[in-house]
Amino acid sequence: MVILGIDPGIATVGFGIIAAADGRYGAIEYGAVITKPHQLLETRLCEIYDAVTELIERYKPDCMAIEELFFNINLKTAVDVCHGRGVILLAAAKKGLDVYEYTPLQIKQSVVGYGRAEKQQVMYMTKLLLGLNETPKPDDTADALACAICHANHMMHNYGR
Repeated sequence: MVILGIDPGIATVGFGIIAAADGRYGAIEYGAVITKPHQLLETRLCEIYDAVTELIERYKPDCMAIEELFFNINLKTAVDVCHGRGVILLAAAKKGLDVYEYTPLQIKQSVVGYGRAEKQQVMYMTKLLLGLNETPKPDDTADALACAICHANHMMHNYGR
């Protein structure tokens, strides 16, 4: 199964495409879509939509796993990130891709085994599980890969796939 993991945002959208089979994982591609802070919001949203659409077309994932949003800081940032998340979901819907959503707690529990794990622990386990030489950067990329691993674990434990 090929899974596109997404850590949604507006300035940085982390993505990670993994192959998962028989409890093993391999990174196919990962990185981040970066938009410029002084661009119009609609321009940034177009860039995110186009980039995610292109990833779906190029790698033909079986599904998308996306992190649910959790905010406790800045309402303006939250609204902008919600816009970004919306165009990501639109790209998946337009390509007929099933979308699965996971909370940060679920992702940490799945990847580290502890729902209150620190970011560094998640990054370390992501690197280890994917057999990578270095921790993916930026953090949003590692989060997207962790989200994809979470979905792979969910499918394996609940459906034996």
